[in-house]
Amino acid sequence: MRARIKALLADTLFKRLFALMWLALVISHVAAFLVVTRHGPGGAGMPTFPSLPPFSLMDPVPAKPPEPAIDGGPPDWPGAPPSGRGPGGSPPPMHSSAPGAPGPAQDLGLPASAAALDYGIRLLIIALAAWWGARWLSAPMRGLQAASRALGQSLARNEVPRQVDERAGTVEVRETAHVFNEMSRQLSEQVNSRALLVAAISHDLRTPLTRIRMRLESGQGDLPTARSIADIHEMDDLIESALQVFRGPGGHDEASQVTDVNALVQAIVDDLADLGQPVSVQGQPALARVQPAGLRRVVSNLVSNALRHGERADVSVLLRGQAVHIVIDDRGPGIPQAQLESVMLPFYRLESSRNRLTGGSGLGLYIARDLIGRQGGTLALANRPEGGLRATIVLKTA
Repeated sequence: MRARIKALLADTLFKRLFALMWLALVISHVAAFLVVTRHGPGGAGMPTFPSLPPFSLMDPVPAKPPEPAIDGGPPDWPGAPPSGRGPGGSPPPMHSSAPGAPGPAQDLGLPASAAALDYGIRLLIIALAAWWGARWLSAPMRGLQAASRALGQSLARNEVPRQVDERAGTVEVRETAHVFNEMSRQLSEQVNSRALLVAAISHDLRTPLTRIRMRLESGQGDLPTARSIADIHEMDDLIESALQVFRGPGGHDEASQVTDVNALVQAIVDDLADLGQPVSVQGQPALARVQPAGLRRVVSNLVSNALRHGERADVSVLLRGQAVHIVIDDRGPGIPQAQLESVMLPFYRLESSRNRLTGGSGLGLYIARDLIGRQGGTLALANRPEGGLRATIVLKTA
């Protein structure tokens, strides 16, 4: 019984909506009555009927004839002949009136201008109530929306997710907040446990790999030994790439600083050109607040991909409005249109072999987009009309 009483007294969305509609209806009726009767067309004393539709306000309402006198005499019609008959013996008209006396149509009718004012006031007040009510009732949803957006960022940074207040709002809002907080807690635990598992596996693998590499390096330098050492280095690189995916930016983010993006890209391309690689660069000075080491890694990765799969790399640095564009073009076969987004997923490779020289590890583009995203930029791939692939990095200017 106590639980039923508590449920009836609980603050629910139905009660708030009912109270809002009732108040809006009462206030609109009172405001319309006061305005129309005091300031409406026709002067003071103009009657208004909130419950009637506009067309009925203009129709005269027939008056009920008075009861006949007790002595059987004729009814007391204003201006009627003593016999109770009109001219020619016909009954008196229902709405006739003596000169100067107000008739039923004058007492009950509402001019069109007054009716428009009456319903206009009601419409305005109800519209304002609906606007305010929508913001009032949707405020918890906006808080939940903000918390949902922050959830992904918190998980990426290995931070404690933002909690939604479970004590404020209606019963429905409090229950939704509780479910959201429980979900974010479980997601955080799962992500952290997965990162710890990968870190533990990588640590356990690297120790024996290091011992094997040291033994091989201390032996004879024949071709099989050199290949084994190269394989071990490749395994180290794969482990490092996998760790980069699960680490997230939390705890080891590079500090952002204002950097001349054109100079940074020019230095990367010049180093490759000194090694005889077919690369070119053109651009103009463009300042942006970036993480220099992270941006250098992304550009180097994209240029290396262009050289590996597209014969050469042509890099441009452009300043367009409030954004710096780094464009890297190659002359390769490009990527099928349906797979342009898929290639940025972790461990997705277009080339099916396990050879890193041809297929890669499937993590380079994913890490590149993640690093650019941390700096407030975007990375997009597109096929060039003349052939080849175009990778475009967009960063905000300083």
